[in-house]
Amino acid sequence: MLSYENRPAMGQPTTAASDHLPINTPSTTGITNGTSTSKSQPETKHSHIWLITGPAGCGKSTVAAYIAKAMSLPYIEGDEFHPEANVKKMSEGIPLTDADRWDWLTQLREEAVKRIASGSQGVVVTCSALKRKYRDVIRVAPYYSHDVLVHFIYLHAREEVLVARVGARKGHYMPASMVHSQFGILEAPGKDETDVISVDVSGTLEEVEQDALAKIRDAVKAELVMDS
Repeated sequence: MLSYENRPAMGQPTTAASDHLPINTPSTTGITNGTSTSKSQPETKHSHIWLITGPAGCGKSTVAAYIAKAMSLPYIEGDEFHPEANVKKMSEGIPLTDADRWDWLTQLREEAVKRIASGSQGVVVTCSALKRKYRDVIRVAPYYSHDVLVHFIYLHAREEVLVARVGARKGHYMPASMVHSQFGILEAPGKDETDVISVDVSGTLEEVEQDALAKIRDAVKAELVMDS
């Protein structure tokens, strides 16, 4: 879901990934159709689900793909798991209901756990997760895989900024009017949601990507300290 029009191509970091994360060996990973083969990972005792969240226009897909490439992790594009009925509703500017989202959220959680079970130390997933109860569906993942830690990278900006970005998109099914409807139901993460990393996306694409990656690096470093 590309939200930064006329910006440099996604996945071209301005600094080396080794400047951001404790990666032990050079990565030979490529991303194809939303997936990658993990060759190098931070050495932690846990596997990680990194949920890139936020309303339409915040750049979830762009940022997620950048992070997945930098961290050599598989990438799951959440929009690809919406049933056709959901896509049709969104393309017509009809907001999804809770009932429309439950199976979608469950499928994303199960797919993330499956990728980790197949041998990856982590996975990057895009999912708007606008309400706390939606985030709580994903938070159930550790019940199915006990070494998993769930993190939410919450991308946010003023509504008018995101409306402008969605309006500039070419060929995407979601109209700019959906930004307003998503803000109408948005429950920004509270202070007690300690698994959330907040990233302001008002700046340039490069600033947003590097800020998100740096904050993920800090979370991984904190875990390494706790595990030592």
